Amino acid sequence: MAIRKKRWETPEILLFLVALSSLFFLIGIIMTLFWEGIPAFQHIRLSEFLFGRRWLPTADPPLFGLLPLFTGSLLVTVGSLLFAVPLGIFSALFLAEICPVRMREILKPVVEMLAGIPSVVYGFFGVVILGPSIRDLFSLPTGLTAFTASFLLGIMAVPSIVSVAEDAITSVPRDYREASTALGATHWETIRHAVFPAAFSGIGASIVLGTGRIIGETMTVLMVAGGAAVIPTSLFQPVRTMTASLAAEMAEAPFRGLHYRTLFSVAIVLFLVTLLLNIVVEYMVHKYHSRVR
Repeated sequence: MAIRKKRWETPEILLFLVALSSLFFLIGIIMTLFWEGIPAFQHIRLSEFLFGRRWLPTADPPLFGLLPLFTGSLLVTVGSLLFAVPLGIFSALFLAEICPVRMREILKPVVEMLAGIPSVVYGFFGVVILGPSIRDLFSLPTGLTAFTASFLLGIMAVPSIVSVAEDAITSVPRDYREASTALGATHWETIRHAVFPAAFSGIGASIVLGTGRIIGETMTVLMVAGGAAVIPTSLFQPVRTMTASLAAEMAEAPFRGLHYRTLFSVAIVLFLVTLLLNIVVEYMVHKYHSRVR
């Protein structure tokens, strides 16, 4: 009996084209970054760009050392994750496993509402309220520091982590919980040894999503991080991140001049760091699942 091939309907073709267009956009973005950024290395040595300790694009001659921007981004990102990841994951566990239904119906929309607040509002809050408070509390010359940026970015990342992690924990089959309870495990032991491992991939995805939100944030760090392109030695020191430099300097850089192309090179580094982060987390998730199984 001959098997008839399924013909694609118009909606399926449209959905396929929409999905395919996202791939084309991604390829176009990557090609644009490398096309505009690579020519900068005809004038700057790669070692000077990656390991240079001074970022002075208006000096004569200009200095394009990425290390101050990279370390500033790294410090702010790590500081934000130290605040956002524990708070986000424990909040998700509370909402999914402990919180009463009526309270969850109130708390979850409130948490998700934080994701809808524009980043410039967080920036104004940091400049007007949080920055002066941190300056007075720690007796600092200025409250616009890496700590201020880390705290605000951590708050901004929490809704993304909570939402995805809570969905992952909720989607764990009820049979896992019932089987663990039947073996004599307590509620906390069930969460720790049955629910959390089963939802680990979703929790890992929530951390990646939150990290992407932190690394890619521009307006908040531009307003509250202090904007000092120096290698930080303390969390309570003004810094400048790679994204803040792109936002602050791109409009002033001569079109396709050395400064312009170097900023695209900074964007290439930012893209590669984000890509590497996703690969590492994906590898850790798969390794964890293989070990659990």
